[in-house]
Amino acid sequence: MDLITRDDARYDETRAVFNAMIDRYPAVIARCATPRDVADALELAGREGLAVAVRAGGHSVAGMSVNDGGMVIDVRPMKQIAVDPIARTVKAGAGVTWAEFDAATQEHGLATTGGRVSSTGITGFTLGGGSGWAERKFGLACDNLISVDLVTADGRQVTASQAQHPGLFWALHGGGGNFGVVTALEYQLRPLGPTVLAGLLLWPSDAGHEVARVYRDLAADSPWELGSGLVFLTGPPEDFVPGYLQGATVAGMALLWAGDPGDGPDAVKPFLDLQPAVNLVAPMPYTRFQQMIDDPPGMRHYWSADYHNKFDDEALDTFVRFGNERRSPHAQQILLPWGGAVAVRADCDTPMANRSVRWITHPFAVWEDPADDEANIAWARSFRREIAEHATGGIYLNFIGDEGQDRVRAAYGPANYERLTRIKAEYDPGNVFRGNQNIQPAL
Repeated sequence: MDLITRDDARYDETRAVFNAMIDRYPAVIARCATPRDVADALELAGREGLAVAVRAGGHSVAGMSVNDGGMVIDVRPMKQIAVDPIARTVKAGAGVTWAEFDAATQEHGLATTGGRVSSTGITGFTLGGGSGWAERKFGLACDNLISVDLVTADGRQVTASQAQHPGLFWALHGGGGNFGVVTALEYQLRPLGPTVLAGLLLWPSDAGHEVARVYRDLAADSPWELGSGLVFLTGPPEDFVPGYLQGATVAGMALLWAGDPGDGPDAVKPFLDLQPAVNLVAPMPYTRFQQMIDDPPGMRHYWSADYHNKFDDEALDTFVRFGNERRSPHAQQILLPWGGAVAVRADCDTPMANRSVRWITHPFAVWEDPADDEANIAWARSFRREIAEHATGGIYLNFIGDEGQDRVRAAYGPANYERLTRIKAEYDPGNVFRGNQNIQPAL
């Protein structure tokens, strides 16, 4: 175990997280390379009375992977990746990112549902559910778990699977980091890549409403192999973007055909028929597509989201209007379809309720200047207020920050939340792991 305190030259770099709005100063950062290190760190935190945060990728928009005055258990040194191409499985350390995971599995033409930003850590992403481009074909990342190794609050090293600690294993399918410090995850892999049909399409903003309407009418009922997202964003200053779209609001579409590339053109044709100004959909390496929308660290972030069973013309108008009214050139307004393999599981099969919803709206505020904090946060919150009459009240917690306990409960529904509180009481009765979308242990 490597302990980093404020007088260490590595301290500022090590405490920094993805969201530049988060500026917290833990008393100590425990860099852990083994489960024994984690157990020792937990024992030290308990002895010294230090609150615990657990850090892997550091992409929690609310900054839940760092705290003030406590201990951060940093599992980034856990980088092992072991692929079994015959069994189509992989066991990966808790500090692995999706870029590292994809690079290892794509050597064998295998993948599982991964993050849409490749610098995201696999652990927090998966424990929160794991929504990614391949979800309609393969299910969420958590649906592909075989086992999870973790250290509990009392220092025990356990493996959760369908055969061992099955209740805990169920809770780890969307219940977040409430139950222990994960040290490794084992996944089922699927044939995909190394070449896939995928890419981005862009239209000028004056075509945005028609593009959004066609997308709304087609995407949720498209073949399960088609993963996609509709986004309003700023045209990037890239050679492939016409000059008149660079720096202007554009309507964009990201597409991944999670099947044989030769079978995908018919599914994407209705979108190509809308005559995009930029068409980057082509056979390409899966790893390249997984990194196409990566955004740089050091930006300020505020995200939120809502579920929708229906998305009528009034909801679509609101979505498009706010897409055109973003307060920062870095902000995005995103619409994602669920369905397919996401929806085949019943609400009780995993903690995540509302898996049958058809749409997720995701206002994604990103900006540089602290002076713009209020305007960007207000934009995201205003959209949520206006779209509320079209929302179910449920939510996918990985897409939001700290929005209170009511939102946490809404993500799981009453029955699942109650079951989670009982499992929490069994594995973390003192709520040591509360630096997260917290589940209170049952009394």
